[in-house]
Amino acid sequence: MTQPGPGLDVHALRALQRPRAAAAGLAERITAHLEAHDGYVAFSGGKDSLAVLHQVLAVEPNVPVAFFDSGFEFPETYRYLEQITDQLHLDLHWYPARQTTLEVLAASGAWDHDAPEPAQRTDLHQVLITEPASRAHRDHGPGELWGVRAQESRGRAALYANALRTELAQHCNGDCQPDASHEATRRARHGGTVRRIDGTVAFGPVWDWRTPDVWAYLARHQLPVNPVYAKLRALGAPEHAQRVSHMLDGSQLEQGRATWLRRGWPHLFEELAAALPRLREFV
Repeated sequence: MTQPGPGLDVHALRALQRPRAAAAGLAERITAHLEAHDGYVAFSGGKDSLAVLHQVLAVEPNVPVAFFDSGFEFPETYRYLEQITDQLHLDLHWYPARQTTLEVLAASGAWDHDAPEPAQRTDLHQVLITEPASRAHRDHGPGELWGVRAQESRGRAALYANALRTELAQHCNGDCQPDASHEATRRARHGGTVRRIDGTVAFGPVWDWRTPDVWAYLARHQLPVNPVYAKLRALGAPEHAQRVSHMLDGSQLEQGRATWLRRGWPHLFEELAAALPRLREFV
């Protein structure tokens, strides 16, 4: 009896997908951003920031790369960072949070019914993102290139929509036609830039990409992807649950995030449940 073949190679199929038309002008926008603002690439170890990192390295091979360490990343992520730093010759800068995610969660009192209510809870975003980013900006300049995409959440979609309106109002110089036929041109020229009140400026080259666009780009360029994705996929996790940021926070718990953690990293789950007893309520 003839043995069945391996089946469809999804990775090879992705590599054959046609590149996004708007991707052609990204190198020029990245160059302009770096010239105007300097700064760094924010790299989380995830697929979106990997796509951005690869695009920026093609323009500026010596760009500083910043990793904001929550102290609560998957073990595979730390090994992956070592691998890709060597493979792509990254100028990697490590910015650990002043408190790990686990420390913040445990101190919040929300994960243990018997824990006393703290007088003031710590802002997790402030500790994990705002403070490390501030240190990275002090070191490298006001610019930031990141892999944040509008498709990921309503909040991010609104952030980019509001930022695009601001850019069109302030920087269009009358050369952007208001009719719908020029929408793609306006988005390609001005979309993805977020100017913050503290003077820092972020640009997301993949801001309006869909998830399949990102996977196709990575496959086409044969970029090494964080193995956490393959592990979650093998466990049966749906696309929205395939995340490689810190192992746990307060999000998507009702959608099974804690369950995938228990299935894929059972020993880690037990250790975390000892520190965060209510974690077992979500599996």
